[in-house]
Amino acid sequence: MHNFDSIVVGGGLIGSAVSYGLARLGQKVLMLDESDNSIRAARGNFGLIWVQGKGVNHSNYADWTRQSARQWSDFSKELSELTNIDLAFEQSGGFDFCLNEKELGKRKTMMEKMAVNSVGEFNFEMLNNSELKQIMPKIGPSVAGASFSQLDGHVNPLNLLKALHKGFIHLSGILTSSAVIGIQHHQGVFQVRTKNSNYTSDKVILAAGFSNKLLATKVGLQAPLHPQRGEILVSEKIPPFLIHPTGLVRQTKDGGVLLGDSHEDVGFDEGVNINEMQKIAKRAIQIFPFLQSVKMVRAWGSLRILTNDGLPLYDQSKTCPGAFALSSHSGVTLAPVHALDIAGRIAKNSGLPPIVECFNSDRFDV
Repeated sequence: MHNFDSIVVGGGLIGSAVSYGLARLGQKVLMLDESDNSIRAARGNFGLIWVQGKGVNHSNYADWTRQSARQWSDFSKELSELTNIDLAFEQSGGFDFCLNEKELGKRKTMMEKMAVNSVGEFNFEMLNNSELKQIMPKIGPSVAGASFSQLDGHVNPLNLLKALHKGFIHLSGILTSSAVIGIQHHQGVFQVRTKNSNYTSDKVILAAGFSNKLLATKVGLQAPLHPQRGEILVSEKIPPFLIHPTGLVRQTKDGGVLLGDSHEDVGFDEGVNINEMQKIAKRAIQIFPFLQSVKMVRAWGSLRILTNDGLPLYDQSKTCPGAFALSSHSGVTLAPVHALDIAGRIAKNSGLPPIVECFNSDRFDV
């Protein structure tokens, strides 16, 4: 038997961020991660820190997202200095393109709604094609305009995951590659079983992606989740042309260009579909016509982990106090609040932050 202050199940971006946050507060933490052949949403991530459009119909989610985005600069600095890993963090604002006047009008209405709901906390700009061309000379003529938010940015998601793991271990956290096969709760203590070991703790944080659906039932919770596939294309390395990230196209620090943003309901299929890749490429070429002559060298599919309403899931058990279930498809954007705010409250036995209490699973009991 091995006893810990907290056991985190799941080593993706959410589990790693919470584990790192707990360890930095001096907690004795075990992070249980599955094998590399498990579904890995964290390793197929586009890498955006994205605010615009998030929570347009839910002010708590919009506030939560802005709160995290504002913490990213200090969080990135702390993590990079601790681990000596370059996160390729940049936060100079991001653009979301519209290819016709109808899209542009719809986008403006949405951004105005976000600004009103935020009571002055969210600012944006709408730019037409000629204004965009001053910033991005290679923009195509079919782009009607774009929205711009100063809070948006991007990172290398693989380096972020690597840094969270390395930082966690540096802070004396224990990382073990083991799938959880059972959880029991008795007299305030959780016993977490893997194939080879048993571990105990008075707190268990479930951040295991789709595995949460089964594991949550062991601690009196529910996690209604479903997959949605997104596909990404990556180009050869080319000279810098895009300083700001966008929702569809972003250029990485090493010169590669990522194209993405497909939404496919195909179950647990992580493959790629030529028709979807063609749609992604066609839209990218409309935005930046010169990409037509740039070689694509890699493509992959990855599964988003979604609730039915697309909002995150933050829940704590009433029948098994000390058990939490966390899930979100915005693991990059929300990494700072997961590491600092969520972990901070759990470490102090204060439950979840009030701002996320509305994201519990009770909302699905209708």
